[in-house]
Amino acid sequence: MDQGFHFIRPLWLLLVPLGPLLLWWWQRRNDPLQRWKGMIAPHLLPHLVVGDHGKWRVRPIHLVCAVLVIGGVACAGPTWELDPPPFAEDRAPMVVAIDLSPAMNAIDVSPTRLERTKQKVRDLMKLRAGGRVGLIVYTNTAHMVLPPTDDPGLMNLFLGALSTDLLPPKGQNAAAALTLADRMLNAESDPGTIVFFTSGFDDSQIRAFMEHHEDSRQQVLMLAVGTTKGGVLRAPSGALVLGRDGAPAEAKLDDEALQRLSDKAHVPLASITTNDDDMRWVQREALHHLAIMKDTTSTVRWKEYGYYLCYPLVLLALLWFRRGWVVRWVLVIGALGLAGVPAPAHASDWKVVDWFFTPDQQGRWYYEHRDFAKASERFVDPYWKGQALYEHARYEDAQKMFATVTTPEAKFMEGNCYARLTQYEEAKDAYDQALRMRHPFPQAQANMQLMDKLLALQEKTPPQDDDDENKPDKVKFDKEGKKGTGKTQLMGKRPQQVPSDVWMRNLNVSPADFLRTKFNIENNAPPPGQPTTPAKEVIKEPGA
Repeated sequence: MDQGFHFIRPLWLLLVPLGPLLLWWWQRRNDPLQRWKGMIAPHLLPHLVVGDHGKWRVRPIHLVCAVLVIGGVACAGPTWELDPPPFAEDRAPMVVAIDLSPAMNAIDVSPTRLERTKQKVRDLMKLRAGGRVGLIVYTNTAHMVLPPTDDPGLMNLFLGALSTDLLPPKGQNAAAALTLADRMLNAESDPGTIVFFTSGFDDSQIRAFMEHHEDSRQQVLMLAVGTTKGGVLRAPSGALVLGRDGAPAEAKLDDEALQRLSDKAHVPLASITTNDDDMRWVQREALHHLAIMKDTTSTVRWKEYGYYLCYPLVLLALLWFRRGWVVRWVLVIGALGLAGVPAPAHASDWKVVDWFFTPDQQGRWYYEHRDFAKASERFVDPYWKGQALYEHARYEDAQKMFATVTTPEAKFMEGNCYARLTQYEEAKDAYDQALRMRHPFPQAQANMQLMDKLLALQEKTPPQDDDDENKPDKVKFDKEGKKGTGKTQLMGKRPQQVPSDVWMRNLNVSPADFLRTKFNIENNAPPPGQPTTPAKEVIKEPGA
């Protein structure tokens, strides 16, 4: 991405003219002709002065001047290209919207269009390691499957449950998905990207995308899934879908409608590929959009090309070791500089990696490689230290770290720590503080509602027998301290610690059934063949 040549630190360019000035002063000072100009006639002076002043050769002063010029340019930081920000700053939020219309079951893309789409989303999660991605599905209506999360396992769980029979088969209401995705991303602090995976488009909704392009800070990308040649349709069960004439039904990619959307609403359009070029394109567009939408220059980073000038500087430095090429005052200054460097307290604490990476950068490296124990030791930033402790399941230590940070995200995570420790009242207070600091905050709102349910269930659930045959190794004690299978002992007036476990254990709902129930409830229809018990809920993590 060409941004024009410039210097990151232009004040260092003041060193550049010092090189020629120093050389001019040195030559004037050491020129024997200068000392005799006022005493001998100019036409006789060259013939009366003996020496090799007329011959030019490279001297140590020339190297000093060259180092000043090259070093000044290098320190000024020449650049012409943006560099993606490191670590969390390059995690542009994203929402993926997947079309679940029956056309996504066509097999012109192996194994089917929908299965290929799922694999592409998994590839995107790997490419955006640490980046948060949300998930929406739509046909005639649009529904959130997962808020933005950086957990590929959680994303994969719900991706595997997607099928075209979860929603009514008619309609491609991409505008409803756009509105829902926009609402999800508006809750984020940074501008995000909405990525559509679809095989067609309804022209009547182009106007909604045009208005979105003018008014929203979120960008939209469109990925076409399928081929213009088309393919045979399969049912979710795998059987062929037959048309009215008894022949297998087919579906073709509606590339003309997608192209009209791209032209009128300025939506970048691409087709899925057999490699990861398409997902890399999505990631580049997301980072580019984040970079141009950010107002502060602190998030804009430029690639440092001044490092390449270190190579000629090293070659010049090699000449200092030649006999007669030593500028002694340079060695004196170097010795004084080394003497001023404080020695490390312990030799065992000395690490080369500390020369190049800050403790937080080292902690982030371990965090992204899921070594949360070492990450918690390296991090200095209290929020990220708390994140590492939380992922390491050290919830009490994580809560103490989050308590030292006064941001809505930290209060949200503090509430999650309390929830993991089954301290639901304290969790509610933390979520409430997060909501007062930032509104809307849908994750905090959802978790607060979940705490209300758990507290109500905790009050209503009496001690009960544990006849779960799936856990034969679990041992209970009666009030007299003897082994048995009776009721769980309550320690004084301490709240019972099992209600949430019992609640979660009694909800043996598959992800597909969970989504089907959720979508039917959101469509104000009774869940077909399902009891009226609440669907499975989980504590939402910072990216979930």
